[in-house]
Amino acid sequence: MALAIYLFIPQSEPELVPAQTLEQIQAAPPQQTETPTQQDALPETIMIDIKGQVASPGVFELPAGARAQDAIAAAGGFLETADPTAINLALKVQDEMVLYVPAIGEELPVLASPVQTGPAAGPAGGLVDINSATDAELMELPGIGPSKAAAIITYRTENGNFEKIEDLKDVTGIGDKSFEQLKDGITVQ
Repeated sequence: MALAIYLFIPQSEPELVPAQTLEQIQAAPPQQTETPTQQDALPETIMIDIKGQVASPGVFELPAGARAQDAIAAAGGFLETADPTAINLALKVQDEMVLYVPAIGEELPVLASPVQTGPAAGPAGGLVDINSATDAELMELPGIGPSKAAAIITYRTENGNFEKIEDLKDVTGIGDKSFEQLKDGITVQ
């Protein structure tokens, strides 16, 4: 019986290792089979200018990938007069960005910066920046309702800013037909 079990259980062969001398090991350095790809190093920190209704407005250094809520916390938080609903707290902040926190009832100023959380210009006043527009501003665009506006904001929050306007077609619910309606009213900054 023991012989029958022994015959049916696979036996492993001992591994043969080629003998190498110390001279052989030292003489030939290992060759790389793949060329390593060099990626652009992402900055570890960014600088952001926070203005408006925060405890300590100013320029702050934040870790790359920080969100608007992190920036506001770095500035000491909202003042009692701030309108926190005017800010997309989930927005990823970028280097050299200006983040303006308005007072309750205040119309947001237009600031010169690569990305801002102020209002994007509507179709009547110019192009809508799909990287910074709020859901209300996106819904001013033709064919964009609450669900598509939310999908755009969710997409850019999860994937980062749009590189070009054609990237909008990657958002669920926006195909070629929808994009054709939108392309003349949108921009990316």
